[in-house]
Amino acid sequence: MIIRTYALYGSSKRLFAWLTGIMITLSIAVSAGSFGQFSGDAVLLPGVGCDQTFTTATAARLGLAWVADMVFQSLILILIVYRIFKTRRSLRFPLVARRNVIDIIFHDGAMYFGAMVLVNVPNTMTYYSASVSARGSLSTLTSCLSVTLVSRMMLNLHKSMDAGILSIPSQDEGPSLAVLTTRVNLQSAISSHHD
Repeated sequence: MIIRTYALYGSSKRLFAWLTGIMITLSIAVSAGSFGQFSGDAVLLPGVGCDQTFTTATAARLGLAWVADMVFQSLILILIVYRIFKTRRSLRFPLVARRNVIDIIFHDGAMYFGAMVLVNVPNTMTYYSASVSARGSLSTLTSCLSVTLVSRMMLNLHKSMDAGILSIPSQDEGPSLAVLTTRVNLQSAISSHHD
């Protein structure tokens, strides 16, 4: 998400440093609060197997990581929405067309954020208000969904561009360099894109 925002802001080193600093600060704060000495708080329930359950205090500390994640994702969304509306105003892009990279980033980013809110809010609530056996039960689903959606965003962005990273064959600089080339039939890609 930082890389997409960094690209959207024209490779602003200042923004990149600022976002990286915020991410590191949140990570340190969450690590200090969440991953202290809580191994003694884990309780194995008989008959459940190797699933761990946590005391209320431990679950609240672990829930901090998910809260920090949502805060950071909200910051990224705000930055993206601000930049896109600023760009649209100056370039007079229509609000519903998906003809350029700005529209694709906005559409995919909004879908990602919406899906993550729908799954992360219940996940976070399990740490603070669920029964002992349900605390943190949605964390694996939330993590898997996040990874899947970020991968989808990157693949969709690549697919939507007419000239992607695989559309230009590499040039061999000498006989000793092995070069892997991939040829893409742009004519069929363009015709399938317009269907």
